[in-house]
Amino acid sequence: MCNVLMTVRIRDIIAGIDRESPFDLAENWDNVGLLVGSPEHEVRKILLGLDPTTTLVDEAIARGADTIITHHPVIFKPLPRIDTSTPEGSLLQKALTHQIAIIACHTNLDSSKNGVSDILASELGLTEIAPLIPTTPGNEAGTGIGRVGCYAEPIAIREFVDRALNVLGLPVLQVAGPLPEMVGKVAVCGGSGSDLAETAYASGADIYLTAEVKHNIARWAEERDFCIIDGSHYGTEQPAIRLLAEKLSTIAAQSSWKIEILQTVDEKSPFVWLHQNSLTQE
Repeated sequence: MCNVLMTVRIRDIIAGIDRESPFDLAENWDNVGLLVGSPEHEVRKILLGLDPTTTLVDEAIARGADTIITHHPVIFKPLPRIDTSTPEGSLLQKALTHQIAIIACHTNLDSSKNGVSDILASELGLTEIAPLIPTTPGNEAGTGIGRVGCYAEPIAIREFVDRALNVLGLPVLQVAGPLPEMVGKVAVCGGSGSDLAETAYASGADIYLTAEVKHNIARWAEERDFCIIDGSHYGTEQPAIRLLAEKLSTIAAQSSWKIEILQTVDEKSPFVWLHQNSLTQE
């Protein structure tokens, strides 16, 4: 008897993601799910990336992907027009022309159990990881924004910095407030987590690692003798692409889907480091 391969469609991918990272965990200002394409679009090869860019769409075309899943939404605010002479319009035109669907898995992946901040905390070697701000009652335990965790034994600040640089893929770290000599408890929030600094401080963390720290929050950290590290938006969220690949691979295996899941190789941080007296970039 011949095995009949199941046709996988976008609606199946959406339903699978919803089981792992429920879309109802997304913030009410967010835009997640299928943003370009049809729910009936057949899926054979998926490309994962952090940001929906023309570079990512070009990579999808080159690698034969018919679906793109990004963390950040390709359409965030309502579009008053689609001008194909702009990068945004060109991206949408190219995706539609090549029949590439685009899905966003944003703040639902931030808040879900085993989400963005979980992998960041785990790769730093933290244990006893719990949400920094749990979701409202009624949601699954372990969901919420940010995470806080501990080391079994406190580690020296030099070791923590080395770990952070390695996980974030950065040559340097931007720090506000004094570095503690030893690190036992750490709060993290992948992406823009400046507004959670006071919560991180109240949690008893020795260090808060996040991104896009505002100037006034950096001053606040100085006054509180509290260490905040800005690990960049890309650095703190890039590990989430590997996490998303693992989640999708698990869903595919459980569902017996014959699809290929790729992680971007072309995507890089939009920022580079310029060194004094040199135009050498890192």
